[in-house]
Amino acid sequence: MGIISSTKNQFRTIIQWDDPQEWELFRKFDKRNDEIKNASKLILQPGQGCIFTYEGSIKGVFEEPGIYEIDTDNRPFLTTLKKFMNLFESDHKTGFWFFRTADLANIRWGTRMPITYNDPVYSFPVNLRCYGNFSIKISRPEEFFTRIVAGASNYYAYELQELLLSRISQPIGNYLANAKFSYADIDSNLVKIAAETGVQTEPEFLEFGFDLLDFRIEGSSFDPETEQRIAGISNVQAEAKAAQMAGVSYAELQKMMAMRDAARNEGGMGAGVITAFNLQPAAELVAPAGFSIKEKLKELKALFEEGLLDEAEYKSKKEELLKQF
Repeated sequence: MGIISSTKNQFRTIIQWDDPQEWELFRKFDKRNDEIKNASKLILQPGQGCIFTYEGSIKGVFEEPGIYEIDTDNRPFLTTLKKFMNLFESDHKTGFWFFRTADLANIRWGTRMPITYNDPVYSFPVNLRCYGNFSIKISRPEEFFTRIVAGASNYYAYELQELLLSRISQPIGNYLANAKFSYADIDSNLVKIAAETGVQTEPEFLEFGFDLLDFRIEGSSFDPETEQRIAGISNVQAEAKAAQMAGVSYAELQKMMAMRDAARNEGGMGAGVITAFNLQPAAELVAPAGFSIKEKLKELKALFEEGLLDEAEYKSKKEELLKQF
């Protein structure tokens, strides 16, 4: 049985990456020592490379696809490789690690924690989240192998995500802090934000042995507290605009709205509320100088149609304006 097993090992003369997985970046050629020692060929498919180690040190890197004849090739490193292989005694001395040289596209990312910056229009801190994808390529396999893989038998793209996502939020936050994009400007500037973030993040990728080929932001969202605060401000701005259109002050508009709401309440509370607000006579709510009566009638009708005035109020104000002809 031992003789048969030994004979079979002699026929295993090829070192290759048989079944690379879709998101696999590195894989160790995990075979017995005698199989490695008897190898005569190293085969690299397109999109593959290989790192050879001996006694804990990188002794060579193959980055071009092809068939490398370990026994007969006259290339200086392959001659040295054959000498190393003749000295193999244990798994701890030698290793072949295959790695992906093809582009790795559309790796998903998303900010784990909100990015906080001061909104230049609303003048308070807002919390932003972003998500998108990026594409990379292993450009310095020795650097990546030494710093990240560290001899692991396998390494996958999702492990790389955990490493690099923590380095994306800071460049985005720095850029937003200086770009002065307000809440309403974010979505229309996602391409610009992504381009600048990619420039700032590229050195982080390169530090680990990767080229950043593409970086994209697909969408963004603000936290509920930010949304509520801005919605409240927007409502006030809309009411102030309505007051301007009606030719009244914001305070007067608030009184008119309160009168409308009070009139709708049950139990006859409307009159009491109106008295408490001490509304000014309708005659004082006439069009200011520089506004035509026709324009004010249109604006008054708009307030009525929006429900800010009831029918009695609308007719009363309309009569006041018509008396000015």
